[in-house]
Amino acid sequence: MAEVVTAEAASLLPGLPDEIVLWEILVRQTPKCLLRCRAVRRSWRTVTSARDFLLAHHARQPSLPIFSGEDARILGVRYHDILAFDHRAANSDDQLHSVARLDEAFHPVAACDGLLVLSKRSTSGSYLSICNPATREHALLGLHFDFRVMGMYLHGPTGEHRMLLQRKRWHWQAADLVQKDQFGCYVFSLGSGQPPRYIGWPEMASPTFTVPVRVRDSLHWYPVYYETEKNASRYETKLVVFDTIAESFRQMHEPTRPGDSYIFDMDGKLGIFTRNTSCESEVWDLKYQIKLPVAKIRREFQHSGEYWDWELDVVSVDGGVLLLVQFPRWLLLVDINGKMVNSFYKGRRRLSMSGCHLQQSLVQHTFFPALQGYVMNASPFVGPVE
Repeated sequence: MAEVVTAEAASLLPGLPDEIVLWEILVRQTPKCLLRCRAVRRSWRTVTSARDFLLAHHARQPSLPIFSGEDARILGVRYHDILAFDHRAANSDDQLHSVARLDEAFHPVAACDGLLVLSKRSTSGSYLSICNPATREHALLGLHFDFRVMGMYLHGPTGEHRMLLQRKRWHWQAADLVQKDQFGCYVFSLGSGQPPRYIGWPEMASPTFTVPVRVRDSLHWYPVYYETEKNASRYETKLVVFDTIAESFRQMHEPTRPGDSYIFDMDGKLGIFTRNTSCESEVWDLKYQIKLPVAKIRREFQHSGEYWDWELDVVSVDGGVLLLVQFPRWLLLVDINGKMVNSFYKGRRRLSMSGCHLQQSLVQHTFFPALQGYVMNASPFVGPVE
């Protein structure tokens, strides 16, 4: 792979072999730094634009939790930030940083290969769009608002980026896309020009899906709430898996007493965390128990006007974990010993945890120009991200 790319380069950096410059230095840069490096020399721009290099660069990027937050006005215009949390940043001020600044209040609902699917509500409903924050590309998906995004994935056999959609109701604007009686799940191939393809429905009644966790070639949801057969007013939970190769659903064993539990990716394995009960079963191993410093959190942050409403996410760190505790305006970082190691507040009126994780990519996707309203370096992007 290296020979193909470096053959085009002539002494990328005097005194160092091209192999070292390209595959040990440039490939380790962040997308923002790499774009700046391209302006230094024409040879650097050439080699760092090759697809093999961009794929290797993308593989080295961390998968970061994504938040949305509204900032102050700039020249009378309020802008909306898409933020990422990176615990590895040397400066704590850079750990919670903006990856995209938009002129409309979009909310991330799915992520895959550096791409974010965004949802925006309007007076007539909501619409979906897709963007790549690193390349600053944006386009509309042309899907009507009776479709809900369940997840996004790369379909291995075809190399297509596809979206898994859920349709619960019929709307007259969607009559040209799907049949009136086909409620359930659909697959939509980006840039194919084809309408969403009906694939059926998981074997459960009235499921409610959260943001999925992808491990290898499958999307996982937990908890998925569904009505019990005996009592329609009572709900139980299931762990549901979608095979992105076969594009089919199955169920998976979950902890016997899950409590208020959620799943996460832990170094390529499926992990689960719960707020109250232990996760002991023949399938799952209890690895950590973290006691949150609730009293300290209440003392330090409730006086700021925060109501006691918080969410949790888990960050996998070199075989261990860190907890992200999110309030509307604050984000707290807690280690496995239950110690609060950092807190973040940047003047935003409200932070919102999306549940999505972004692994940035400068790879050019051919489907973008085929989508409606495709733009690059234009609205809804606002200026360069600092």
